[in-house]
Amino acid sequence: MFAVEPMEGESLSHFLGRVRRRNHLSPSALGQLAGIGAKIARWERFHLNPFPSDADLKALGEVVGVEGGRLRLMLPPLGEGMIFEPIRLCGTCYDELPCHKIEWQFKSVWKCQKHGLKLLSKCPNCGKKFKTPALWEFGECDRCFLPFAQMRKYEKII
Repeated sequence: MFAVEPMEGESLSHFLGRVRRRNHLSPSALGQLAGIGAKIARWERFHLNPFPSDADLKALGEVVGVEGGRLRLMLPPLGEGMIFEPIRLCGTCYDELPCHKIEWQFKSVWKCQKHGLKLLSKCPNCGKKFKTPALWEFGECDRCFLPFAQMRKYEKII
């Protein structure tokens, strides 16, 4: 496997997508390599019920070369609710570090904690909802191709 380094605050969905693209794997192929079956596809869509076990994260970590504890940081803390849709993003954060942050999907979060900007839930140019972060290959809207980093111009201070 080609190694992929996790980014600070990155969601598991985004990280798994990067790992799969770098190694030309489908979600099911990565799940088979880790011995955890179809769980990868569910995790990429933020379907975390049941919550990933330490054993599952350890098995995945052995395949991707990342400790299970580090993978745990890519998940919500226990007791924190998640929203599956819409996928949200702070264009200013993305411009600084091009990854989807797990905190953007917390139910308790509706603005960027760092910049005080309302999180975007669709492309401000064409109105298309964002795809699952695992599919963010080029860091842009998949309809109009506006880069996520350029969406910072459309964000509003709360």
